[in-house]
Amino acid sequence: MKNICMRRHEITLHPESARVIIRSFIPAEPRLIRAIIGRAMALTEEEVAKELQAVHAEFEGRHYDMDLPFLAHYAKVREHIDSKTPLTLSREQLIGALFSGEYSLEAAALFNPSIVPHPDQSGVPDGGLRFIMSLRATGEGHISSIEFRDGTISPEGDIQLAPVSRYVTVPEVLPNPSYRKRQFVIKLHEMGFDNSCAKAVMNPLGETFVLSELAQSVKRVHNGNLPDTQDTQNTLECVQWLADSNYELRFSAKLALSERIIFPVSANESNGIEDARFVRFTEDDGSVMYYATYTAYNGRAILPQLIETQDFLHFRVLTLNGNAVQNKGMALFPRRINGRYAMLSRQDDENLFIMFSDNTHHWNDPQLLLSPAAVWESVKVGNCGSPMETQDGWLVITHGVGPMRKYCIGAVLLDLNDPTKVIGRLTEPLLCPEGSEREGYVPNVVYSCGSLIHGNDLILPYAMSDKATAISSVALDKLLAVLKA
Repeated sequence: MKNICMRRHEITLHPESARVIIRSFIPAEPRLIRAIIGRAMALTEEEVAKELQAVHAEFEGRHYDMDLPFLAHYAKVREHIDSKTPLTLSREQLIGALFSGEYSLEAAALFNPSIVPHPDQSGVPDGGLRFIMSLRATGEGHISSIEFRDGTISPEGDIQLAPVSRYVTVPEVLPNPSYRKRQFVIKLHEMGFDNSCAKAVMNPLGETFVLSELAQSVKRVHNGNLPDTQDTQNTLECVQWLADSNYELRFSAKLALSERIIFPVSANESNGIEDARFVRFTEDDGSVMYYATYTAYNGRAILPQLIETQDFLHFRVLTLNGNAVQNKGMALFPRRINGRYAMLSRQDDENLFIMFSDNTHHWNDPQLLLSPAAVWESVKVGNCGSPMETQDGWLVITHGVGPMRKYCIGAVLLDLNDPTKVIGRLTEPLLCPEGSEREGYVPNVVYSCGSLIHGNDLILPYAMSDKATAISSVALDKLLAVLKA
């Protein structure tokens, strides 16, 4: 674009198919499960030890710990074992291995990045910055997960990524996560379960409760005096679904950032965790929380959800409430505005909206903010991550879709005190796919899920045609000058 010079850094993150996790593969037919188990049960202990040793010899160089997932997968099929005699640990592990397989997280793509300052800035030189980049990794079956990279920006604006580990590890899913009663009840009501059964389950619980307390309450209601109607069954099933959709994850602090992977856990994200938009949020009291909005996909429907973390080790995954929680592209502002939270969103697959709330989990009443204007964005317009605060206003990186469904990146400037007011927008794209950037899983696309400002540089990581990721930067003062003009 005229008057704005984009610097494309010599950094490209390509998908690496060798980064694999161990995933369960269990047939849907019980007959097949029993047949596989039967063959393993027919082996002698010597044969079991030999076969298990062979599995370890072939695969243990590709994983930190194989026995833990083997035993977890054994537990999933244990009910199909007829023998009353306790099995040896080696036989349990071998049975687990028979229902396991490697899943290549990045086999198809590594794209749609967002970038935030690292919570640990120790040892960084004055004028430099350590950052965390989230990425959408996509493998077989187009199942998406969240990966991380970290790196530094020098005082001169040069960017360097930390080495990427060969290993990838899924977190521990905490067995007894905590819940906030108010949000839980609101979501039940939204889903149409404001009835006596729901009240009987929720009323005895405290303002915060854990899964075991919820399970006890459900059991009391199930064994109580309520009639066993279809409505009661549906309500109890919904309570369980909602509990499963809100969960907590924990990584070991020994793991490097590139070794941490958030893979789908709940049923509503069984086909992918898509396009996480991370933002470093600062509360009015100065406390910091990292939030990410993402799209959960179960193969049929999408559901926007929220991630909370302070350290990128412990994560809470939560459902969102409200009539505006729909479609894709929700992006949270990095602080309150006039005492309220603010969010960009896309309600209709065409325009960009803005909404305000007193609660990060509850969103209603979106207002139209931006509609397609120039030809390069005439099909639809959306955000490329959370707004960034500048002295001149909120800088929003956008994406526009034009002829031949070509995606380009633009920018908009919103008023600091009233972000429903548009100060200016680019009439030409800031970044368009060029050369090899045009080739990939979805051609002719550049896209981002979040940028950051460092000094006078806007650091803009972007995906290239839903395949790989690159990083660009631009002088902030020059971009703002064009937007204000």
